[in-house]
Amino acid sequence: MKKLSAEELISLEEKYGAHNYHPLPVVLDRGEGVYVWDVNGKKYFDFLSAYSAVNQGHCHPKIIKALTDQSQKLTLTSRAFYNNQLGVYEEYICNYFGYEKVLPMNTGAEAVETAIKLCRKWAYNIKKIPENLAQIVVCENNFHGRTTTIVSFSIDPDAYRDYGPYTPGFTVIKYNDAGELEKALNTNPNIAGFLVEPIQGEAGAYVPDDGYLSQCYKLCQQHKVLFIADEVQTGIARTGKLLACDYENVHPDILILGKAISGGVYPISAVLSSNDIMKVFQPGQHGSTFGGNPVAAAVAISALEVIRDEDLANNAFELGKYFRSELGELCKKSNIAKSVRGKGLLNALIINNEGHKNLAWDICLKLAENGLLAKPTHTNIIRFAPPLVITKEQIEECVEIIKRTISLFERLNK
Repeated sequence: MKKLSAEELISLEEKYGAHNYHPLPVVLDRGEGVYVWDVNGKKYFDFLSAYSAVNQGHCHPKIIKALTDQSQKLTLTSRAFYNNQLGVYEEYICNYFGYEKVLPMNTGAEAVETAIKLCRKWAYNIKKIPENLAQIVVCENNFHGRTTTIVSFSIDPDAYRDYGPYTPGFTVIKYNDAGELEKALNTNPNIAGFLVEPIQGEAGAYVPDDGYLSQCYKLCQQHKVLFIADEVQTGIARTGKLLACDYENVHPDILILGKAISGGVYPISAVLSSNDIMKVFQPGQHGSTFGGNPVAAAVAISALEVIRDEDLANNAFELGKYFRSELGELCKKSNIAKSVRGKGLLNALIINNEGHKNLAWDICLKLAENGLLAKPTHTNIIRFAPPLVITKEQIEECVEIIKRTISLFERLNK
């Protein structure tokens, strides 16, 4: 088979693939650590990490070994039988995060759906909310996935428009406002859970005020409401702690994980909770053909070992401080770069795009030319999330690329 050019490969996707994404015009061929190479051999820093799925770096040898070793022995049994990997993984991940039970799934959206079902079933079986009246409180500008139920409580028209009728049972409140949650809890006795992102990733690394999560957690405890943390993007050391909730010593009643739980080499997600909550699921009431398969179990253990053994949370914490400090200095002098925000190595640069609504996109195109891959969100925000294995020297080089690129647009706009 002949080697296709970048243009030919893009053309194939345009012709045969659904047009539900708008990628940068870069065709990647391989990756290692913090780097990726395109089909022409050009090398880039990856500052997206597959939306924080590749925290351990591309093709980490330990994780790849776990994948290949297990794939040659046993890949899938379904849950109709036991296998020799799942129980070992379940014990490992429960101890790792401090929970009693785990329900393994494949994708982040599946895990969110699982958490919603778990919360509702708990509401009717344990809290004794009247049938079909349970409500789950969610936040404005949330992003929890793309399934029909999840988009039913989105406020983004691109996410929900033309997918009705929508799934009922959700109350939307302002993010970063514990008073809003308190008001909802005081006025509705049928609230079963509060589903929240500790940092809103798709909203552009929007970090709530200190104390917000702990206040909400306390309110949930007072009203016998489950605190459900979606840490699919923020978890697994991305924000400088193992979990973003760890900044406020919040231990969610239900914890949702995905993405980097596999180091980006396999679709794996998980829902963790207590015995008392998870016991509401009985055989035949929820499941997945691939959830908890032997390959996933082996890969997840290896991926979590890498996070701990290489101290990636601390690396993210320290280099994140440096990154925001440097970009903060840039913003003080720039008419284009307005501000920077984030925690650990989940950060966002806010762009002043008045008079040029595609400016963030154009900046990302130029960053790619300069050897750094990032992607805009919400037209005026560029998210920066490199693999957590990045070194101080590498991030210094990346800061210079970003500064040089922004300076170019400053000169063009004069």
